[in-house]
Amino acid sequence: MSARLSRRTLITSGLAGAALAPSTGWAKANYGAPDAIVLARKIHSMSSDFGTIEALAIRGDRILAVGDHADMRDLATSRTRVIDARDAVVTPGFIDSHSHPLSANEAISVNVDLRTIAEIQAALKARAEKTPPGEWVIGHAYDDTKLAGGRPVLRRDLDEVSTEHPILITHRGGHTGVGNSKAFEAAGVTAQTPDPDGGKFYRDADGLTGRVAERGLYRLRGVETYPQSDRASNQENARISSRRMAAAGLTSVTDAGCGTEEYVAYLDALHAGDLSVRVSAMPRSRPDRDGAPSLYERFKAAGYRSGDGGHEVRIGAVKYGADGSASERTMRMSTPYVGRPGDYGILTMSQAEIDEAVDDALANGFRIGIHANGDVTIDMVLNAYERALKGWRGTNPRLRIEHCSLVTPELLKRIKAIGAIPTPFYTYAHYHGNKWVEYGEEKMRSMFAHKSFLDYGIPVAPASDYLPGPYEPMMALQSLVTRKDFDGRVWGPNQRISVEAALRICTVNGAYASFEEDVKGAVTPGRFADLAFLGDDPLEVDPEALKEIKVLRTMKGGQITHEA
Repeated sequence: MSARLSRRTLITSGLAGAALAPSTGWAKANYGAPDAIVLARKIHSMSSDFGTIEALAIRGDRILAVGDHADMRDLATSRTRVIDARDAVVTPGFIDSHSHPLSANEAISVNVDLRTIAEIQAALKARAEKTPPGEWVIGHAYDDTKLAGGRPVLRRDLDEVSTEHPILITHRGGHTGVGNSKAFEAAGVTAQTPDPDGGKFYRDADGLTGRVAERGLYRLRGVETYPQSDRASNQENARISSRRMAAAGLTSVTDAGCGTEEYVAYLDALHAGDLSVRVSAMPRSRPDRDGAPSLYERFKAAGYRSGDGGHEVRIGAVKYGADGSASERTMRMSTPYVGRPGDYGILTMSQAEIDEAVDDALANGFRIGIHANGDVTIDMVLNAYERALKGWRGTNPRLRIEHCSLVTPELLKRIKAIGAIPTPFYTYAHYHGNKWVEYGEEKMRSMFAHKSFLDYGIPVAPASDYLPGPYEPMMALQSLVTRKDFDGRVWGPNQRISVEAALRICTVNGAYASFEEDVKGAVTPGRFADLAFLGDDPLEVDPEALKEIKVLRTMKGGQITHEA
């Protein structure tokens, strides 16, 4: 569609559904003058009705009309704010359908996203020196594959930091961690302690290596003295995290596993005017950290269900986890990891447990999203979904498969048949290249299979899984389009997609995943004025430079949440 359309067919009332307004004067007379107009270099509306346009008008928090520069100037009055963004290419605000915005917990945790063991030790030691003996020192964003020197952090490395403080650093993937001797002592774990069901304490000839996985990690975090944030620091985490996400062009995120503390933090930040993104909160099924009933149980008891709440903080699908991690190489597969014969990964739920969770969610008016990375686990989740949806007469509940990393043609057919929503990692192919060696080139042809999902007509959702993966949409576009990692290796070239398809995933499909396609995901009248202003056109730059595109401005509901 041409950027310059006739005014008779172009101006569409955002407050009157699909009615076509015959003139800009008619729109102004019936709906009032816009509060603001945006004049851009170009706007990718992500709508087949409008295509690429030049300008838009905003009234309140919604888009009133779209068109060319002249159209929008005709709508403006002397009180209309003019945002001259003719240096920018505008897209719908980006959507992240699976993340953990508060997981870094920076108010009480040390950032150990560092590249040497010595640097990690120094950062932890600095915190230990300010911490009374016996109290925990914790770190986040540890990543063994980003370390120089070729080996991960071990228990003995953390013992060198302190033998008086329990120390636990958590992998950015969230499924594994490394503790020092004092941490294991506090948790009552020795080299002879059996692995918990669905978890592991790693050992070598010297005993515990320090690495723990899945429910083994829960054991250490479950110690009574393990540090917890308070309400004020949780609110501050929400402010910091949402502001950083807005700076990357995000306007909506899904917290995929929200506890009561996190939910309250979002509400507190919202009421204080400090929440820079819209949040779909997937209530966590596990009990809260203090042992109190889970947010899901609290919502059920109160009669709430998925979709309740406003568009600022909204209740999403209940979240469960059925296997391990892709980035931490613990997901459950039908074939073993490269170089690890007999290691097929970890299951954390049985088929019966998955069936029960799905039945309970649907019976209580909740959608459900189950973390399932490996093909074995995806099969189990689909078994439960297919069973529960037999004879279903209502609207497609869009049951979610969180991550849905390793697929097969048969699994793809089943996902399409029941209308499920997969949320594979969108920055992983690029950012986590070193990890894919343990899967191998052949397996990577079927992992994070965005092209396969699109080929099967499946509305695949955009997902960072932050903190495990970076959330920046520009990096996501580059990863989806090139599948090339930092070292130039291409992982699964058959899964490359076009820039336009990647943009659609990160906007339109993100809105569909949360049942909000009528109010976000595209630049059209009636939808929220959620916009990203970019320094270059993603459709025109070198695909290997997509992540270098600057986000000049972000707008949520007509209000600027970031300006470079």
